[in-house]
Amino acid sequence: QVQLVEFGGGLVQAGDSLRLSCTASGRTSSSGTMAWFRQAPGKEREFVAATRGSGGNIIAEAVRGRGAVSRDSAKNTLYLEISNLRPEDTAVYYCAASSGDTAYFLMARERTYDYWGQGTQVTVSS
Repeated sequence: QVQLVEFGGGLVQAGDSLRLSCTASGRTSSSGTMAWFRQAPGKEREFVAATRGSGGNIIAEAVRGRGAVSRDSAKNTLYLEISNLRPEDTAVYYCAASSGDTAYFLMARERTYDYWGQGTQVTVSS
């Protein structure tokens, strides 16, 4: 079993930058894929970014050019940085992890991930 806990959410101003972190504990695997998803009020959860244990990242179009995902395997921690935040970035941000490596075409799919954090709220005011 893997436990994921997100940190770093809060209330920010439009144009600000934010870094979220997600710490994994338990039976973690450095070969697994880790990802960020988000869910805005009244909307379905959507993919934001992911990074594979074997290398390679993907970023959703909604944050491309503003977002970056990274991972510190030694600390079992996943990061998401978004700059130039917009009100439409307001959402609960969730961290997710898979048990093993993932093909690129599966990285943005929710069903790929076996473990999920509780989420952290990010609110961007205009």
